[in-house]
Amino acid sequence: MHDFTRRSLLQGGTALAATGALTGPALFEFAKAWADTAPWKAEPGAKLTVMRWKRFVPSEDEAFNAIVAAFKSATGTEMNVFSESFEDLQPKASVAANTGSGLDMVWGLHTLPQLFPTKVIKMNDVADYLGKKYGGWSDAAARTCKLGNDWLGIPVATVGGYMTYRKSALDKAGFKEFPKDFPGFLEMCKALKANNTPAGFALGHASGDANGWLHWVLWGHGAYTVDKDDKVIINSPETAKALDYAKALSDSFIPGVASWNDSSNNKAFLAGELYCTSNGISIYIAAKDDPTKKDLAEDTYHALYPVGPIGKPTELQLTVPILAFNFTKYPNAAKAFIDFMLEKEQFDKWLMASRGYLTQTLSAYESSPIWTADPKNYVFGQASKRALPASGIGTPGEKAATAIADFIVVDMFANYCTGSKDAKATMAEAERQLKRIYR
Repeated sequence: MHDFTRRSLLQGGTALAATGALTGPALFEFAKAWADTAPWKAEPGAKLTVMRWKRFVPSEDEAFNAIVAAFKSATGTEMNVFSESFEDLQPKASVAANTGSGLDMVWGLHTLPQLFPTKVIKMNDVADYLGKKYGGWSDAAARTCKLGNDWLGIPVATVGGYMTYRKSALDKAGFKEFPKDFPGFLEMCKALKANNTPAGFALGHASGDANGWLHWVLWGHGAYTVDKDDKVIINSPETAKALDYAKALSDSFIPGVASWNDSSNNKAFLAGELYCTSNGISIYIAAKDDPTKKDLAEDTYHALYPVGPIGKPTELQLTVPILAFNFTKYPNAAKAFIDFMLEKEQFDKWLMASRGYLTQTLSAYESSPIWTADPKNYVFGQASKRALPASGIGTPGEKAATAIADFIVVDMFANYCTGSKDAKATMAEAERQLKRIYR
């Protein structure tokens, strides 16, 4: 756990300046001016304990820490922030929600606020204020955090996951551009395997990576867990086609994907063992920052997800919403902190510091220079606009969030792709699990 201070921020100012982030005295001066007119005033003696996802891009983490330190200085709020892996966030947030202690705020994944709809502070006022000021929210991000007309959290950003590939491997396989449809993508993966330059996508409990690409395959075939009335429809001919397609893809994958977590493909790609995967921009950034991987960085490119038979984008992108528990003693401080995170004076710089890893959910930030600073960044700026909510065509809410957290879709595909269950059995199991949730 870290207690961020003005001194520690100033010591890190050089690293932040390199990313263009608002740092040092300028950030503190802005924070002080903001605090004088902010809609929410932190309670005297406020103390917030915040859990967030563990960073993949160091400069983003540094910029976030700078925001935390400036907020503390401007409002007098004590800020204790610590990070957890994607896999550990939801279980630890659940413990806090069930015990009513330990955390004030969680910056988590997907539809996390929907897991605890009665345990969170309603954020309608914060969402309305920021939405009106910054051009409105992207549809999927807003739906991820809303229950009816109530905002259970605020969708700070989207961690866009797109195709990351080695251009030399595609060229060698005879593909001058990345395929735009499912048949072309399958043929490319087969050709990559034939050249011993395989693709690989997580089939283990990778909260971001596995949920992302497998929901893309499912939805791309017109298959969904539930329909618009939240009736379970997973056991369908469309799902069977999605399973067969994923199985054909997985036959071309690098060995070991059934046990991959969210960092496994990063490691394999950077080690030169993997030539195509779905990921945030962090692989490319890590390669750019390593002097020994200059050639790898130059050979790494990004592409949008190919479009399936349904004929339109069907992407589950990783929304990272923040929530405040209603048992916090400092609700105004929590709302003030969220507002401060998303104010333009540092949020746009924070996007720059994230180097394309984070994508805006507020329309005003679509013109951020991060998306043109490097042509390879561009596709990630589309993530929030091209996404569906985690519920697909169903109702976002606690049930959809539970289905994601329980890896029902991931396990259905993994069981079929690894041969542990046939299509009929794995669809039936997913159907039973979903019906227990949607009863």
